[in-house]
Amino acid sequence: LPVVDPQVPPFGSPFFLSALFASQRCTVTSATDSRTPMCGICGIVGQVDPALLDRMMLALAHRGPDDQGTHIDRDAGVALGHLRLSIIDVAGGRQPLYNEDGSLCIVFNGEIYNHVELREQLAAKGHRFSTRSDTEAILHLYEEEGERTPEKLLGMFAFAVWDSRRRELFLARDRLGVKPLFYAEHAGRLLFASELKAVLADPALPREVSPRALDRYLTFMFVPAPDTIVEGVRKLPPGCSMTWRHPAGRVRRYWSLPPAERPPCARALRSVACDLRDLLREAVRCRLMSEVPLGAYLSGGLDSSLVVALMSQVARAPDTFNVGFEQRAF
Repeated sequence: LPVVDPQVPPFGSPFFLSALFASQRCTVTSATDSRTPMCGICGIVGQVDPALLDRMMLALAHRGPDDQGTHIDRDAGVALGHLRLSIIDVAGGRQPLYNEDGSLCIVFNGEIYNHVELREQLAAKGHRFSTRSDTEAILHLYEEEGERTPEKLLGMFAFAVWDSRRRELFLARDRLGVKPLFYAEHAGRLLFASELKAVLADPALPREVSPRALDRYLTFMFVPAPDTIVEGVRKLPPGCSMTWRHPAGRVRRYWSLPPAERPPCARALRSVACDLRDLLREAVRCRLMSEVPLGAYLSGGLDSSLVVALMSQVARAPDTFNVGFEQRAF
């Protein structure tokens, strides 16, 4: 069962997990397996150690099978790393990526669904694009919007922008926390990465277990943000950004779930159902931008069946994948 992202809480009960691992006919693939690639980012701000950045990238190597790149500036005290799974602009979307004058640098994990519209708006304002990647749309949008950039993005994302003029780093995570982003502030510097173990590549970082996080794990079977199981290491919460300038950072919430309508909607059920269908179709359509083949997990339940049906309406029928067991208990 491929675990698509290490931030996703364990599924099922402990009894299910025990039976799953006990099954000899079921192959379990962990989030760190090389067969579950996805982009990864990491970085250091403060006292730069290129060897530490190498270790952080090695810890994330399974996430980026297609390419990797770094930006290291010892004088400015910044080192950024990126490991890439190529989806959009396969040939030209290498990272780190820079703006026109090289004053901004970005590393990005995720996908921006409205990047085409943003590109058109930014080009009309005079921004020059050198790639077709969604990453570059974020970079030029940051030139216009600064810390309000995530508010304009539709997608799943975790990214870091280094501003060499201000000597500050901007981190952001998507609204629902689909993409993970861990960080630690220690001894006057910042470390961040897509996974906890990459942050822990720094041997100087304390390894104490957080009692609060342990309590939450035993209660909820996962650790909610901003905590992690390690004391002193944090997750940037969903819907939040952080601006870090030596020697400390400031976290800002840019989005919260809107409150439900009060009183309940009085519209006819058929009208609401039509709107829901249109929203779902558009949500599926905008996620089908890719230069590589698309597929879907199909369990046979309502959610996955609906997604695959809508994929078939707005594009060709996708390849589908599922998991089966010989044992009747599953």
